[in-house]
Amino acid sequence: MRLSVVMPVHNREAYVGAALRSLLRQGDAADLDIIVIDDGSTDGTSEAVRAMMEEHPCIRLVRQQNTGVTRARNSGLRELRPETELVSFLDSDDISPAGRFKADVDLFRKDPALELTYSRMMLVDKIDNDRLEPAVGCNSITVRGIHLSAAIFSRRLVERIGYFDEEFAQAEDTDYLLRSFEVGPRYTLTDTVALYYRRHAGNMTRQQDVQAREFMRAIYKSMKRRRADPSLRRIEGIFELEKLSDWQFA
Repeated sequence: MRLSVVMPVHNREAYVGAALRSLLRQGDAADLDIIVIDDGSTDGTSEAVRAMMEEHPCIRLVRQQNTGVTRARNSGLRELRPETELVSFLDSDDISPAGRFKADVDLFRKDPALELTYSRMMLVDKIDNDRLEPAVGCNSITVRGIHLSAAIFSRRLVERIGYFDEEFAQAEDTDYLLRSFEVGPRYTLTDTVALYYRRHAGNMTRQQDVQAREFMRAIYKSMKRRRADPSLRRIEGIFELEKLSDWQFA
């Protein structure tokens, strides 16, 4: 199956190579199409990606002026080719665990009506970039959080949902996932660990005031949509927010 993975990136020269390698090692699980959207990087990010493209033609690089992560994600969706059957995402500073795609893509092969798998994520404060695994002795927690990389979408579901809401500076992923579940797709919650979320000083989510405001706005917009359209589903029992909020890095 053709699986397109959208990776927005901005000034992540230090991390993007490891993120891409973590995807490439899973080429036996699907026909990978990796779409890197360089959102106006001013460091060596594009050069690092191009160096890998020479050996791995499944990587595509699209450069654009810096417009923010939400528009970069939409640029990636616009680059989907007709043969794409499944869509996922990986942020350029995170890692896709070995075997992640094999575990969940097989579910789509077995059930052609399946539209979405949603898996777990591991938050870690240190990753071994050679092994592409959490570093020995790191702090970590595994949860079913809110993250696009935990999802694999069927192409038809992506077309139903549409594009990311470009009014969001952050929490565009929360809004997109809420909209995804609201439309009532055929989905499966799996226990696959879908990503290692790398916590570091440059995380956008470190801007806690902005993140909290945008998150609450995504929740409010979901409530408004469901009030206006009773056919939309309630989002319950999916995200482990309490477990996530109780855990902090030392």
